[in-house]
Formats: sequence, structure tokens, C-alpha cells
Amino acid sequence: MSFVLVVLVWCVLFVVAWPLALLAIFLLPLLWLLSLPFRAVAVVLEALLAFIKAVLFLPARLLGYRG
Repeated sequence: MSFVLVVLVWCVLFVVAWPLALLAIFLLPLLWLLSLPFRAVAVVLEALLAFIKAVLFLPARLLGYRG
């Protein structure tokens, strides 16, 4: 559903301001490629924080706390 909405918005933009729509078509894939390293860093940081949380709560889980 989201893709259909994006296509419809792009079609309206193409009718209203076609140079801006063409610029968006070429720039959005480049922006997506530039954001990939930041997404990878976010995944690694999320995993690291989950690991730290697991290590910190390990003594309580070993003693039988079920939270």
C-alpha cells in the first residue's frame, strides 16, 4: 500500500513540477545508498546494547527472577 501511495504522489508531483519529480527519481536511490552504512551501524549498536543488557541481567535470571 505504501508503494502505491508513493507512486501516486510522484505522479502528482510529475504533473505539477516535472523537473523536481525527475530530480527525485535520480536522487532517492543515491540517498538510500548513502544511508546503508548508518543502518548497519544502528543494527550493530542495537545488538551491542542487547548483549550488555543480557549480561547485566544474567545474575538476576540465574537467581530465578522472572520479570
